Amino acid sequence: MQRQSRLKRELQLLSTEPPSGVSCWQSGDRIDELRAQVVGSSGSPYEGGVFSLEIAVPERYPFEPPRVQFITPIYHPNIDSAGRICLDILKPLPKGAWRPALNLSSVLTSVQLLMSEPNPEDPLMADIAREYKYNRAAYTATARAWTQKHAGALGATHKRAGPEREEPSKRPCPGEEQGDVTGRAE
Repeated sequence: MQRQSRLKRELQLLSTEPPSGVSCWQSGDRIDELRAQVVGSSGSPYEGGVFSLEIAVPERYPFEPPRVQFITPIYHPNIDSAGRICLDILKPLPKGAWRPALNLSSVLTSVQLLMSEPNPEDPLMADIAREYKYNRAAYTATARAWTQKHAGALGATHKRAGPEREEPSKRPCPGEEQGDVTGRAE
């Protein structure tokens, strides 16, 4: 019951006072299955793109972090081809930085910040991280092209990444077991 009332408060706050470029809503009848959209920040290769995410809130929320996953394909060193996100606040202690004081708004704001400021030292996609570090122009061009193709505001296809998506090499977040990547919706 505590989880449900907290989620209702958080969703109410997100609808009345959302962070800039972020929206979140309940998906269907279940309050623990959410959808969100994050707009790419100005000056980033994702600028103007609208990226859809799905959020699964666990039974032990807020003592466990939500599982957040991109639906819209994105070319990013910290987001893999299945939409899973390598971000410390999406991992529980002791390996991660999730705290019960954090909320959905802070998670979505952190995802938006990660989009603008990738962490190539903690990648899920090693090839993209290498490109980001050593050939920024190529990374930026590819990320912009993917944004225009998949996340353009008009006529974009917001679908889960499928087999047609390019598959640069990927690895688990440090401290995570293979197959147990942060943000994966079960």
